[in-house]
Amino acid sequence: MNKPILVEGPAGVGKTELAKVLAMTLDRPLIRLQCYEGLDEAKALYEWEYSKQLLYTHVLREKINQILDPAQDLQEAVKMLREREDIFFSENFLVNRPIMQAIRSEKATVLLIDEIDRADEEFEAFLLEFLSDYQVTIPEIGTLRANTIPVTVLTSNRTRELSEALKRRCLHMQLDFPSKEVELEIIRLKAPGLGEKLTEQLVEVIQSIRTLDLRKAPSIGETLDWAQALVILNAPQLTKELYEETISVIIKYDRDAEKVLAHLGVTGEATKNITNTANAASYHHGHYH
Repeated sequence: MNKPILVEGPAGVGKTELAKVLAMTLDRPLIRLQCYEGLDEAKALYEWEYSKQLLYTHVLREKINQILDPAQDLQEAVKMLREREDIFFSENFLVNRPIMQAIRSEKATVLLIDEIDRADEEFEAFLLEFLSDYQVTIPEIGTLRANTIPVTVLTSNRTRELSEALKRRCLHMQLDFPSKEVELEIIRLKAPGLGEKLTEQLVEVIQSIRTLDLRKAPSIGETLDWAQALVILNAPQLTKELYEETISVIIKYDRDAEKVLAHLGVTGEATKNITNTANAASYHHGHYH
């Protein structure tokens, strides 16, 4: 169908990894555009290489003077320059950004537009022509069509609602955290040094933690990091002491850590220290910022 694929889901469920695996499976280069607030055409599509244009202008200065010599006045000289401006506004002077790289590539690619929800709505509107027809319009040149149609994957963490216009142009896929069985298989594959009993215990705990109301639930990658840490520590099983020592591997915010440790039955000095740290940070923020 050649339609872009929009993959939505919480942060850390493997949306970006999906695009990487797709590129590897299809044996295509992966071109990645990381979205952020304020992203514009110059960073996503193209910009003019002004230094190269100036260099060419300097080198060809004498030739330009010869061409303009017959001009009777400034107005006529400007008109003559305009007739030849396509010399300096051609594809030779374009700096290709990710979308343009995908369009101009002679080999089919996988284009990952990552975290599109972080970009502004104006950038979404800019994308529509490309997502519909795999072409872009550059005022000085015209319309450029893709040499080969890239497999285009857009990801969203759903931090904001995407426009209906963008959604209509895409096939939609919802990706959530894996089931217990799938996550067990992932850990067995990626962290074979972890014993079966500890693997099952770890996944049970992770699945339980994700039911909590957290600012950020542990991602699959963080689960793997935790598994690797337990292998390095040669841990036979998860204990309250290990929870205290390794909680920062899977939980990145103090208040989340406090909730998780309480959920796991770790109380006392550990949660008290975390609470004090969070309170101190709040006090500092309120009095100095």
